[in-house]
Parts: sequence; C-alpha cells; structure tokens
Amino acid sequence: MRNLNEYLDSTLLRADATAAQIAALCHEAMEYKFRAVCIPPCYVSLARDILRGSDVRIATVIGFPLGNSATAVKAYEAERAVGDGADEIDMVMNISYFKSGRHIDARDDIREVVSAAAKGGAIVKVIIETCLLDEDEIREACRLVMETGAAFVKTSTGFSTGGAAAEDVRVMKETVGDRLKIKAAGGIRDLAEAGELIDAGADRLGCSAAADVMEEWKES
Repeated sequence: MRNLNEYLDSTLLRADATAAQIAALCHEAMEYKFRAVCIPPCYVSLARDILRGSDVRIATVIGFPLGNSATAVKAYEAERAVGDGADEIDMVMNISYFKSGRHIDARDDIREVVSAAAKGGAIVKVIIETCLLDEDEIREACRLVMETGAAFVKTSTGFSTGGAAAEDVRVMKETVGDRLKIKAAGGIRDLAEAGELIDAGADRLGCSAAADVMEEWKES
C-alpha cells in the first residue's frame, strides 16, 4: 500500500457542519496531506481560500444525497462549484431512473454533469449507491458510468441504508478493470476497513474519520 494519505478524501457533509468545522477540516487535510477534502458546495470557495497553494484537492457533492434533481440543475450545480474552485465533483446518479429501467436517461444525466465539470477542468465521480442495488445492478451501473466520461465510480453517499462494502468494491473492480477508478465511501471508521477496501480495488476512500484512520496507520 502506498502512503495511506494519498487514498483519503477527508469528508464533512453533515447538515449541521459549520464553517469553522469546514475550515478545521481543510487545515487538518494540509497537515496530513490528504488527497482531497469533500465538502458541501456552499463551502467550496472557503476551502479554496484556505487550501490555495497546497496539494489538497477540493471535492464537492452534486445532486446529493438522492440523485433525483433535474439534470439541468445538477449541471448548473457542477458548473457553479467548479467556478468556485472545486477540482472534483462527486455526483449522485439518478438512481430512480436507473431502477426504472431508464438507463439512457441515467447515463445522459451523468454526461451533462461531466460536460459541465470539464469546462473548468474538474473530474467527476459517480455515486451509484451500491446498498440500493443487487450485484447485477452494480455491474450494469458501472458499465453505464463507463459510457459517460466520468473518472470514478463511487459506492455510496453514506446517507442511505448502507455504506462501502469490500464485496461491492470487488464487483465494481471486476466490471470496470482499469477503465475507471473506484472510490469507496460510507462508514469507514478504522484502518482494517480501509485496508480491506483498498485490497478489494478502491483507489480512493471517502472518510469522515480520516485523521483517526491516519493516526492508526502511523502507529501500525
């Protein structure tokens, strides 16, 4: 395993997160040299000002956490977030479209966000909410994301019925191979879980306990 910090997106997306907590997360991310912070769209400009000159990337969420906003709204959210300083967009797939068999609509929804983000040079990670899908659906969702120009497929929002599971990541890796990177997120609380997900194929981990996991890794 390469340095664990290179896998970690330190995340704070709670509804009651304060500006002071977001600022502290950014300073902590610089201290640990995390790959990114993942924060609400309204705080992207704050993070930009704090992280300017550092290597920590700024990720934010779009269509979060349900994925069922109108496509034009999601695209605008992404364009606005990139304009505010976001480097990465973690969007939620329209799970309702997907579960309804409207796969082309779900794919085009993602494509619009990818296009909006690309105007500012940002990449997109697509959250497919694996806890709401069976294995065949996970594979089909991954195949759909591969058609969109997104950079990552991501397991979870952390706000639904479950989070990251190593078996789901293995299924995703079997499906996408090297065509997409994989982000696992939701409920990662310790080093053992982080290691299991990385071994299963995760390239990035979204983690609200990133500092605790790093301290455990440093002591191991």
